[in-house]
Amino acid sequence: MRRRMWAGWVCLVLALPAQSQPETVQSTWVGVVTYVVDGDTVHVRPSNGGAVHKIRISGMDAPEICQTGGVAARQALQARVLKRSVTVRMQGVDDYGRDLATLYLSQEDVGQWMVQRGHAWSYRYLRDPGPYVQDEAHAKLLGRGLFAEMTQEYPRDFRRRHGHCLSRP
Repeated sequence: MRRRMWAGWVCLVLALPAQSQPETVQSTWVGVVTYVVDGDTVHVRPSNGGAVHKIRISGMDAPEICQTGGVAARQALQARVLKRSVTVRMQGVDDYGRDLATLYLSQEDVGQWMVQRGHAWSYRYLRDPGPYVQDEAHAKLLGRGLFAEMTQEYPRDFRRRHGHCLSRP
């Protein structure tokens, strides 16, 4: 009897993660960018209707809006994608509750485009240099965007020292 109960619990636990994942995880859909928050966050309305998604672009990290290069990063992203149709490939949800996704404008990876032009870094996590580390190195070599200045500060380090832009007076 205990073995059957134990087996039942194991089956239930194994079934839970698949059922509790949001529908959007690992899905791909098309929508229109309706708003650009900053250099790595946009709002996208699905083409087939429904609520607007607040999306954090995966694989890159743009300067905070109040950080040097932050406004330029937002302007570059606005010029590239605002009011344009994009393909959204969902990756999950970030720590702030935003959808985490790779965006494509036609066949072009928008995050990679931002890094190549020096408006963002390849997103680093622990010892992983991120997916666009070679693009970042090339942008640095050419002195593009935020890499034109001698000193740059990763957004994560900026937030540790100064807090989030929204929390500033």
